[in-house]
Amino acid sequence: MINPKEALHSGVLKNKQTGYLVVKRLIDLAGAAFGLLALSPLLLMIALAIKLEDRRGAVLFSQVRIGKNGKPFRMYKFRSMVCDAEERLASLLASNEIEGAMFKMKDDPRVTRIGRFIRRTSLDELPQFLNVLKGEMSLVGPRPPLPREVEQYTYYEKQRLLVTPGCTGLWQISGRNHLSFEEMVELDLRYIRQRSIRLDLTVIVKTAGMLLGSKDAY
Repeated sequence: MINPKEALHSGVLKNKQTGYLVVKRLIDLAGAAFGLLALSPLLLMIALAIKLEDRRGAVLFSQVRIGKNGKPFRMYKFRSMVCDAEERLASLLASNEIEGAMFKMKDDPRVTRIGRFIRRTSLDELPQFLNVLKGEMSLVGPRPPLPREVEQYTYYEKQRLLVTPGCTGLWQISGRNHLSFEEMVELDLRYIRQRSIRLDLTVIVKTAGMLLGSKDAY
């Protein structure tokens, strides 16, 4: 899908030193493990709330996403939509509120009541710590896209896939759904060029501060 060597020569990949990647992975492992342990009571309460609202559906929702160098993997989230959400998507595509290869709808009718709360506070993303432990995701990196989104990518946009996707990134702390798809791509490529331990820690700290009471997530 992408030739990383070509992108490296073009200057998109920067600071890809072995030392940085080793330290980044250690931070990922420590952060994800700590997050799962420290937040385990909260995770249990969210799981119970989801099950009480809709006993038919599973607590966790897994979806195929595209990771580093175009490799697919299953990303985990707390389920925030009705069980047949994917089947209903086709009828809602005309109501997409963001331009580009993404689908966003503020008042999406597929979202459940508890789903609206955990989306607004980004608590639905917490199970992605499991993806981080498995090495499929990092704490910080570009948002992992859906296969149907990647099918619409230009070569330039596919450069987002040169690094391990993240639970959070510059997009999330810079406006999230208030930004266009093109702005998200530029933020992701800026992160890839400038990534460092200092930048990663800055994004993590800012994300933690925004976790509760976020008005940009839906």
